[in-house]
Amino acid sequence: MIDGSDKVVAAFEIRRRQFLDIDGSPVAALPPCAEDAEFARKLYRGMLFARAFDAKCVNLQRTGRLGTFSTAAGQEAVPIGIASAMRRDDVFVPAYREGSAQIARGVRIDELLTFWGGDERGNRYADPAVADDLPVCITVGNHALHAAGVATALQIKGEDRAALCVFGDGATSKGDVYEALNVAGVWSLPVVFVIANNQWAISTPLKHQTAAQTLAQKGLAGGIEVLQVDGSDVIAVYDAVSQALERARGGGGATLVECLAYRLHDHNTADDSTRYRDPEEVERQWAHCPLKRMRGFLESRGWWGDEREAAAKATIDAELEAAVASYLAREPDGAAAMFDHLFATLPAAYADQRDEAIRYEDA
Repeated sequence: MIDGSDKVVAAFEIRRRQFLDIDGSPVAALPPCAEDAEFARKLYRGMLFARAFDAKCVNLQRTGRLGTFSTAAGQEAVPIGIASAMRRDDVFVPAYREGSAQIARGVRIDELLTFWGGDERGNRYADPAVADDLPVCITVGNHALHAAGVATALQIKGEDRAALCVFGDGATSKGDVYEALNVAGVWSLPVVFVIANNQWAISTPLKHQTAAQTLAQKGLAGGIEVLQVDGSDVIAVYDAVSQALERARGGGGATLVECLAYRLHDHNTADDSTRYRDPEEVERQWAHCPLKRMRGFLESRGWWGDEREAAAKATIDAELEAAVASYLAREPDGAAAMFDHLFATLPAAYADQRDEAIRYEDA
């Protein structure tokens, strides 16, 4: 209850950034990156790749050649905007829908397929540029603390780098995320947290998960910078994350960026979203497709057309087919692998189990 003796001790507002409408027409003054034709085409090509990669992975899973997989359909602007904004020496801390961002940063396609095929060797990245990037985090939200830890190390060592962590809307209800935001604010850490708010935490809609008007405002309690962006506008995502990373590297502290998007497909290949959401709702959301929006922008400037589209898709398809062939040709790891990375010295009980697994494998 509020009465006349109460005084306002804090007030806040949440700003939202958007440059393109659903058809790709500018709704605000464009940032410099949008005036660079080749860079704008690169952003669009990245989203084309993201959608094609996801479709290939789903097909592999449906035919028994890949494990459970989560697509980024409808939110491709988030991983591509993030990857394009990061410097090569920044540290990426992904969740499980950011495969296209990992690949854009230097992870090989066949390495990521190996991981999703259930082989931990897929996390042994060959490119030194991504050697410090963390592997895919399947558990929800706890990697926000990992990112805070990475950022603490960068700060202590005085390195001109930043960590970037991305997680979904459901993770913002986890204690790990709140703790990470809090320590990032207290220690003014060089970290950027990105919420890929696709409106659904598996089968839980946003309105049943939080009473907050925005998810961005959750960063205010930690005392960090916050911003909401249209997560279907890749230019807005790139612009916001670029600025947040520059601030982090320059000693300005952490930022929480909420990217509003929509998950067009199931939560993952083990899910059936028709059981909990209206198909008509999903159909309406296709109008907000980030690929449709960016292509509209490019075509309005004469920077894209059917010929470029066909050539880009052909190149992507060839790249994916080569990577799939490499992945499928890889010899599976032995049964001992599940034991070998756990301990420096394997306990006796596990040593017996390891020996038994090898005996059954050789039988």
